[in-house]
Amino acid sequence: MSRLARLWLDVSPLRDSQAYRRLWVGDLVASAGSQMAAVALPYQVYSLTGSSLAVGLIGLAALGPLLLGSLAAGAIADAFDRRRLLIASQLASAGCCLALALLSAAGRPPLGALYVLAALLAFASSIESPVRNAVIPSLVGIDRVPAAAALNQIVNQTSQIAGPAVAGVLLAAFGIATTYAVGVAGFTLAVLVAIALPSLRPLGSAAAPGWAALKEGLAFARSQPALLGTFVVDLNAMVFGMPRALFPALAAGTFAVGPRGLGLLYSAPAVGALVAALSSGWIGRVRRQGIAVMASVVAWGLAIAVFGLVPGDLFWLALVLLAAAGAADVVSAVFRNTIMQQVTPDQLRGRMSALHIAVVTSGPRLGDAESGLVASATSVQFSVVSGGLICIAGVGLLQLIAPALAHYRKPEKPCQ
Repeated sequence: MSRLARLWLDVSPLRDSQAYRRLWVGDLVASAGSQMAAVALPYQVYSLTGSSLAVGLIGLAALGPLLLGSLAAGAIADAFDRRRLLIASQLASAGCCLALALLSAAGRPPLGALYVLAALLAFASSIESPVRNAVIPSLVGIDRVPAAAALNQIVNQTSQIAGPAVAGVLLAAFGIATTYAVGVAGFTLAVLVAIALPSLRPLGSAAAPGWAALKEGLAFARSQPALLGTFVVDLNAMVFGMPRALFPALAAGTFAVGPRGLGLLYSAPAVGALVAALSSGWIGRVRRQGIAVMASVVAWGLAIAVFGLVPGDLFWLALVLLAAAGAADVVSAVFRNTIMQQVTPDQLRGRMSALHIAVVTSGPRLGDAESGLVASATSVQFSVVSGGLICIAGVGLLQLIAPALAHYRKPEKPCQ
């Protein structure tokens, strides 16, 4: 019984820190709002165009604003009250969802307008995520960062389970405009929760925002080869092994399951990830954290490659494989975030969190474009299978040319 208890999720950060509880709840409702747009936008673009490439271009449209916002947010988060930045970014996201709802209610929206609003949503998210991540060590203590990272994954995966599933039902029953309106409500609730947070100023000497602060952050990242390895291995997994831009085509064609089935495809990885996060008590005791990251990425790529081979009459098996991929991904995410927090002092955590979030969020968007382009040139199945196999090969290549990540171990005295 004691061994099973040690596997269970460590909830002590929620129990002991009121500010972290509020941050966690705010993340939950904001993530739910984000998921409405994350499902409705690809569904809407595919309905308008019938093209997986057009769906993939949503990610490409969002990439530039996402990278720009992430890099700017890092320097800003190390200079100003992070609570105010959270509120501003969530208000911006609510405004984007409202604009999408109004355009959809008015009739057939221009494709260009959808891409622009997708870009603005990505920009707002790129401000919020690094800010939220940067404050965690000061709220819970560096020793509880792995537990907090797992709790944050609970938020992410719960929203990715419920959000797409609810979005699929809303799309089928009420239409696209209502789905976006529910997203507006989620972001509005997040703003109300963030208002109740205390001031979240960075510890130590605040960095003056600007190019010098950004260069300091980039120089620090270059000095940490294991940290750079976490960025590279995640980009490899998401660019080549993330087939979500193909989900509308798979739901309409291969599996013939409609919008409700589309919601399940988006939700399935999060189901596996939630199970993995709930049983993450063992993660804090792992010392060879770099090897754990690489093994998780290999497992992700393998599950995605096999998913691509599933025939149309075995939809349930496709969902199981996506869930297995999600479980592997959440283990990788917890270890990667833990490594980043362990090697980074607080006065640089805004900038390092920004780089971390830029990688985490830009990779899937590049993957959208990559998978859509390959599918349009070959087939949907080839795009999925080849992406998973390339992901596995990329891990092997990283080990050959940059072994620092594989050699990384949990430090005895991490940065405070």
